[in-house]
Amino acid sequence: MEVKIGITDVPREVVIETAATADEVASSLHDALQSDGFFELVDEKGRRVLVPARKIGYLDLGSPSARTVGFGSV
Repeated sequence: MEVKIGITDVPREVVIETAATADEVASSLHDALQSDGFFELVDEKGRRVLVPARKIGYLDLGSPSARTVGFGSV
C-alpha cells in the first residue's frame, strides 16, 4: 500500500510503499499521537521511516493493492 505523509513546514510529502494495512497504519499513528512520540513505518525493502507525530499534517492512505504494469508471467 502506498502511504503519503504530509509534514508541516516541509514542502514535499514523504511517499512510502508498505506491506501494512490501512488499519495498522492508522492505529500506529493514533498510538504515536497519544504518546507524543514518533510515527514509524517500515517500507517493503525494510527501511524505517520515523516522523515526529506532532509534525504530521496529513496522512494519505492509498489503495491496499498496487496494480502491476507490464507483462507478468502467465
